[in-house]
Amino acid sequence: MSASIAAIHVAKRRVGLDEDTYRSKLTLIAGKQSAKDMAEEERQKVLTDFRNDGFAADPAAHRGDGRQELSGKFAQKLQALWIAAWNLGIVRDRDDKALVAFVKRQTGIDHTRFLVYQDDAKRAIEALKGYSRGRVDWSHSSNLPDYMLKDGYRVARVQYAIINSAGEADFWDQATIIVQCDRSYRDFTRDQWMRVMKEFGRHIRDK
Repeated sequence: MSASIAAIHVAKRRVGLDEDTYRSKLTLIAGKQSAKDMAEEERQKVLTDFRNDGFAADPAAHRGDGRQELSGKFAQKLQALWIAAWNLGIVRDRDDKALVAFVKRQTGIDHTRFLVYQDDAKRAIEALKGYSRGRVDWSHSSNLPDYMLKDGYRVARVQYAIINSAGEADFWDQATIIVQCDRSYRDFTRDQWMRVMKEFGRHIRDK
């Protein structure tokens, strides 16, 4: 059995498809009901579709702290919002299990890896934004610089207002020290904003 066929069979199990749905999916993507009958290019199309449905080739992928990563195409967004709410002191448990339970309450879907459709994910995303609405401005405006439209900036700015009433200039003094970059730098990556939110969140929880 080729590696791609084995990967398709693994994906079928992990995504949770019954046999009829699985065969229908293969037919829809490649016009064939069996992975064995497909050319390699067709198998790769099937695997790409499974990945879009939340299948990860390595489901045991872990973060640097050893915890297993959440999977699914909406997982990163949900996790960022969940951690942001934790760093604002709004939710008490930052663990992924708490986030998965929250997603199930909002959508009826058991795990982030099963969130396939935008409408389902939107219910959970908007509910999380609702937790912090009134503190964080989630609106969009074409008049704002790009960095001000990033979720990380919005959350970190509110965090800083909680721990320090100083203005924008002092905020950037602290933020750029945390990510160790020039004070004039504004185009923070998602990971850099996560570092800032984590540090500010520590101060909020210590208050």
